[in-house]
Amino acid sequence: MSQCRVIAVANQKGGVGKTTTTFSLGVALSKMGKKVLLVDADPQGDLTTYMGWYEQDKLPLTLADLMEQSMNDEPIRAKEAILHHKENVDLIPSNLDLSAMEMSLVNAMSREYTMRNCLSEVKKDYDYIILDCMPSLGMVTINALASADSVIIPIQSQYLAAKGMTHLLKTISKVKRQINPDLKVDGALLTLVDKRTNLSKEMKVQLQENYGSLLKLFDTQIPLAIKTAESTSRGKSIFTYDKNSKVAEAYSSFAKEVVDIGKERSKNAVTKVR
Repeated sequence: MSQCRVIAVANQKGGVGKTTTTFSLGVALSKMGKKVLLVDADPQGDLTTYMGWYEQDKLPLTLADLMEQSMNDEPIRAKEAILHHKENVDLIPSNLDLSAMEMSLVNAMSREYTMRNCLSEVKKDYDYIILDCMPSLGMVTINALASADSVIIPIQSQYLAAKGMTHLLKTISKVKRQINPDLKVDGALLTLVDKRTNLSKEMKVQLQENYGSLLKLFDTQIPLAIKTAESTSRGKSIFTYDKNSKVAEAYSSFAKEVVDIGKERSKNAVTKVR
């Protein structure tokens, strides 16, 4: 059985730090000796750009191509789509072709499992596959949730940021009920936290009051930093761009939390089997 953990980074609100979290978590895990594949599951291709592939229309194979191969019952050439980033993480890239997928998937057989099919042959090569979901809850995001073992929800520490949470959690529980019974929510990660204001403290309280029973909050909070935005335009992660920064430190400790959750789950699963 594959020991690979597939994690979807999802929130239907944009601008919450999903892509930064996907890339930074991936690099932090690879620094811990893990083999990591990132998947850009957003037609905007932000993760692909962030990692330094700027001309997305010239990429030989993207996630959309793989999903099309799966839908047409052709051999899925996932390995050929993988790009290798110098910080020791791999990427299945994306471009605008993926937005046409939303329509194609509607009529596809076993449409919710198309992405899972695409990833099945490469799972054995990785410890972690992290999916950067688009900010909507359409068919491509449902596919990502159907492929995942668990979900991480980045939330910006602002009012209204938690507003869409109910809708997202409903979608996750629907996917769990109907498509992927093993799907878990790892927790919510507070991002873009400005330590100078009380807003993130209030936000934490608000989240705990409203969703505490459904959702754990990660202990780590990701601080707001200009350097993070700068690194995104250089094709480098925060670890290469500003390795001693508070943000790099925060993502390292967040990666440890993610690994610990996995260990805890494996332990519980073994106990159950006994």
